[in-house]
Amino acid sequence: MEAGAPGARTLVEVADTEDLGRELAATLRAGDLVILDGPLGAGKTAMARGIGAGLQILGRVSSPTFIIAREHRPSRPGLPGMIHVDAYRLGGLDELDALDLDSDLTGAVIVVEWGEGVAERLADRHLRVRLRREPESDVRRAEWEWVDH
Repeated sequence: MEAGAPGARTLVEVADTEDLGRELAATLRAGDLVILDGPLGAGKTAMARGIGAGLQILGRVSSPTFIIAREHRPSRPGLPGMIHVDAYRLGGLDELDALDLDSDLTGAVIVVEWGEGVAERLADRHLRVRLRREPESDVRRAEWEWVDH
């Protein structure tokens, strides 16, 4: 997978979503922002799990819905950590600012579920991953691209 190139893929199994997350993680560095967009059940947390595995972070990646943000430390020096955020319950930009995520951008990759329209302002560019579920099936479609603002 070429870093920076947009892409698309059909994801039949949850493992396919996690595998794509691992592949995308290979292109990420500390300071990068990833925004995961998609409806409920589209695979955002599975994608975050794959990104975490690819970054070799410590701890299990699960939905941070009720705690809003979870920090995962790197498994060894020199690797970035990961901040996993669920923006669904945030009431707006003020609550996002209160998390002080922009100070975490230097040592971690920030992955935000439900972040489109809210989290873009955290960085000059971000990797947008759109996940969609095919009607009446478990097949998902992922599209990704780097977006400059």
